Amino acid sequence: MMSGDEKGVVMMGAPQGSAPMTTTVINIHSEPPMRDHVIWSLFNTLFMNWCCLGFMAFAFSVKSRDRKMVGDVTGAQSYASTAKSLNIAALVLGVVLTIVVIAVYASTIGFVSFQSKSQQRGYS
Repeated sequence: MMSGDEKGVVMMGAPQGSAPMTTTVINIHSEPPMRDHVIWSLFNTLFMNWCCLGFMAFAFSVKSRDRKMVGDVTGAQSYASTAKSLNIAALVLGVVLTIVVIAVYASTIGFVSFQSKSQQRGYS
């Protein structure tokens, strides 16, 4: 009969004289991604740029992104907070002024229409 070595069977086991197994643990701190509000600022710059608030918000958003890339988290948060405040102000002012312009335009059209009808009837 043939033994295990003669048949080409290799017995697996721990190598002799090897170092003990070690593990490496890497702790990754998962911080929530910081928002720099660039897209919102760009929208406000293009569509709601009353008093240049949208452009100023865009400038602060870019500064925030630059600070984040450098690793200055505190500076990035400060610029992002300012950009958010400017975006809110631009959006509110833009919506309010748009509503006012539409209301004034509609009332002017109504007044002109009323005036032309009254002239046709001969009330003037």
